[in-house]
Amino acid sequence: MSLGKEFLDYPMRRHGMDQDRYAWSMLAERAPVRWPGDKPLALWINLSLEHFPLNPDGAGFKAHGNMTMPYPDLRHYTLRDYGNRVGVFRVLKALEPHGLAASLAINGEVAVRYPALMQRLARTGFELLGHGWNMDRLHFGGMDEGAEAALIADSLAALGPYAGQPIRGWLSPARSQSHATPELLRKAGIDWCADWVNDELPYRFETANGALANLPLSLELEDRFIVGENLHAESEYADQMIDACEFLLEEAQRTGHGRLLALNIHPWVMGQPHRIKHLERVFAHLASRSALLWNASPSAILAAAMGAATL
Repeated sequence: MSLGKEFLDYPMRRHGMDQDRYAWSMLAERAPVRWPGDKPLALWINLSLEHFPLNPDGAGFKAHGNMTMPYPDLRHYTLRDYGNRVGVFRVLKALEPHGLAASLAINGEVAVRYPALMQRLARTGFELLGHGWNMDRLHFGGMDEGAEAALIADSLAALGPYAGQPIRGWLSPARSQSHATPELLRKAGIDWCADWVNDELPYRFETANGALANLPLSLELEDRFIVGENLHAESEYADQMIDACEFLLEEAQRTGHGRLLALNIHPWVMGQPHRIKHLERVFAHLASRSALLWNASPSAILAAAMGAATL
């Protein structure tokens, strides 16, 4: 039996997108992006610092990396906690000799639990991003909007004393969103989020509370995705980061259209002693391309790509 006409004939059916959240746009047809210094490639490095509760509720769904064994799952809890005790300092040290800057997406509960860590991170001068309350307080369809708004507010309030400036960016825990998340983020004063990965450059996203920008943070180039889920070797992770850098550089130079390399790093993954040398190889390669790379904070990258007036 064929589908009824109502499945193919509806008010939002048109060329492009069947929604009003963002405009249909193909990268090859856009006006070229120009980065400062006319460098072809912008570089965004983000470190995600997270807290996984030992006894998660799993409301909505369980985030990847959450506890999997019967309570108390100390095997997985302590591995995640390793990132905030050991791994993050190793990753920060790996960045230093190359003069590379990063942003820090931090769960609100990390700020409450580890004030000494937050003081150390504040001294880096890196941009802080909201990252939800913890990795068990996700945003999902059907959740109470008041509860979701409170999670956002509590997360931003916990990070605020360490940020040095108003927090403008947001990466949801497990990139999770409800239908109301964009409106609630904008209402809370957030200018951009990094949850959606349907592009390589930022784009305007409409909400009932004003425009929000999406600045895609690549999932395909994420350490936990490559090493933890796809089970690639650490050396292969490094090869993929370098391959992405070289391809985007070539494409940007050939087309005259600036590109963005966005890397998301979890210290509990890449901060391990058997992995850190591979991350150091990535950083060394990026630094060797500094004449062609503009390494900047995500908000600076967003402003250069879209213009402050569009935010």
